[in-house]
Amino acid sequence: MANVVAANGSFASPLADAKYAQIVGNPQIDSIIAKVSNLSGWTIALTVLALLVAYDQCSYIWQKGSIAGPAFKIPFIGPFLESMNPKFSEYKGKWDSGALSCVSVFHKFVVIASTRDMSRKVFNSPSFVKPCVVDVAHKLLGATNWVFLDGKAHVDFRKGLNGLFTRRALEIYLPGQEDVYNAYFKRFLEVTENAGGAPVPFMAEFREVMCAVSCRTFVGHYISDEAIKKIADDYYNITAALELVNFPIIIPFTKTWYGKKASDMVLEEFAKCAAKSKVRMAAGGEVTCIMDGWIKSMLESANYRERQEKGLSMEGIEKPAHMLREFTDYEISQTVFTFLFASQDATSSACTWLFQIMAQRPDVLDKIREENLRVRGGNRDMPVDMNLMDSMVYTRGAVKELLRYRPPVIMVPYLAKKAFPITDTYTVPKGAMVIPSVYPSLRDPEVYENPDVYDPDRYVYGDAETKGAKNFLVFGTGPHYCLGQVYAQYNLALMIGKASMHLDWVHHPTPLSEEIKVFATIFPMDDCPLTFTPRPAAS
Repeated sequence: MANVVAANGSFASPLADAKYAQIVGNPQIDSIIAKVSNLSGWTIALTVLALLVAYDQCSYIWQKGSIAGPAFKIPFIGPFLESMNPKFSEYKGKWDSGALSCVSVFHKFVVIASTRDMSRKVFNSPSFVKPCVVDVAHKLLGATNWVFLDGKAHVDFRKGLNGLFTRRALEIYLPGQEDVYNAYFKRFLEVTENAGGAPVPFMAEFREVMCAVSCRTFVGHYISDEAIKKIADDYYNITAALELVNFPIIIPFTKTWYGKKASDMVLEEFAKCAAKSKVRMAAGGEVTCIMDGWIKSMLESANYRERQEKGLSMEGIEKPAHMLREFTDYEISQTVFTFLFASQDATSSACTWLFQIMAQRPDVLDKIREENLRVRGGNRDMPVDMNLMDSMVYTRGAVKELLRYRPPVIMVPYLAKKAFPITDTYTVPKGAMVIPSVYPSLRDPEVYENPDVYDPDRYVYGDAETKGAKNFLVFGTGPHYCLGQVYAQYNLALMIGKASMHLDWVHHPTPLSEEIKVFATIFPMDDCPLTFTPRPAAS
């Protein structure tokens, strides 16, 4: 047997030998092999690098197609370095370059939709695109977070949240919001006093007050003032980690690393709040915040199912509008965290611009003050309800115009789930990021007369509400429109209305006051230097 194996092992096919002989004996092949074997390591490395650069360029040019964008890409990184410090003028340059433009950073090819119609098409094409955030977001918000759901799963989850933003629900949250503003308005006075009356950049203070009002609205008094302060301070790290261009992996002591630590802290705090709310709601407590309302709906759904399973009489038992399953403390925490994620930077931006512009436009501020005192019958300390908020027509118009004039969120990233024929001549490649822009549609001179002027009258007395309905993309449109858009506008109206009656403030302009800083949302470049003084009660 061994001899047979040996014989088979040494047997060579004449055909194979002939082919091998042709290759080995070919002078051209031998010459190529000899040259390659004589190449140095550096030569090979540079050759491979050149091939990779060529592939990167060809890939970019092929994906770019006919749309506007740089003719060539900086090898591999693209405009990464300038993206680390984004400038509003660069975004505007992209919008002005065409209805569609592009850029490529590292492995991400990005298509920017600039016009109203292009942006609306992205928002309203859920079969082709889905909302996306940066790669690290799954690690910060939680991979199982509902914001990453798509299609029917996303629609079904949203249905269970709709009841948290009804008119009746919003009225429940108003007392907690007023308490926060009362406390922080006193703090504004202290900041100016401690500075000896000198102007202080107030953007950080506005970020904290909006974080505090959000936390009280979302989780009530289950969270301490100290925890709110900690979240407000650390949320800056979360925002920095979720910037559009960032490292996709978490490396110690980088923005993403600090952001992950901050998000873990927020999730832990909110999970503790969820556990406390479950106990209180099960004991029949009154709803005081969004978390309470959601957990109460879960308990009502559970009780309804239990009666059905036990075969008890269902006569007189109203079925909940949306049957919810029981969510864990962590799942509740994740969901409430997304509310904070959606609101914190946007409302902080709007708050900052409101205080700056009101100081610049005393004519508008006087009208807001007059209206707020009038609807309260002259009593500036009267608690508000939704009917009273509804009667603040001018104040709400001033807020809406602010959101048009200085929209907090200027672009919203989406991901192409498959090749997306956005026009007859261009298809967004699968896997590309496609970004509908909000800002250009809000400055359309064909829709808004003098679009670069802040003018609340266009909403209070004019036709901007109807004429600009398709242009007002501040809260998105389509299946992923913002759930809290009414809440956000009423909250800002409540804030500036109360401030107009209780405070006087002065803006101290600098050459950077009208320059726009992009940090997730937009802020004045100088962080809004102000001084506050108490306003005497009207006699």
